[in-house]
Amino acid sequence: GIRDREVRQSALALAALARELRSRAIYDGTLQGLVLNPSENTIQASAGKRILLSDEAKISAIDGGEPMGQGSRRFLFFPNGSTVGGEIGISGREGLAYTVRLQPLSGRVEVVKGGRR
Repeated sequence: GIRDREVRQSALALAALARELRSRAIYDGTLQGLVLNPSENTIQASAGKRILLSDEAKISAIDGGEPMGQGSRRFLFFPNGSTVGGEIGISGREGLAYTVRLQPLSGRVEVVKGGRR
């Protein structure tokens, strides 16, 4: 239904931003950061605009990254293509969940249906 789609779109938006930051890190040769704020339900590139996730989708779990205060966490993307690995869970009210996985060495970003293992 519509709710499922919103949860999926939020996970895909997060993955797209992560991939864009990884590319930017490689091409510009600069460190890039992705900041997640579960209490405000926002994702943000270090030097970019904040994206507020849909009411139907919330940042439900974060593994990895570095604490930034107020419950926020930051994932870094390095010029060599690697990243600080981790997993971000995006969940809907109906219990539907997606996990966005950041692979540490390759920097690959995957979206997996279902919560974290």
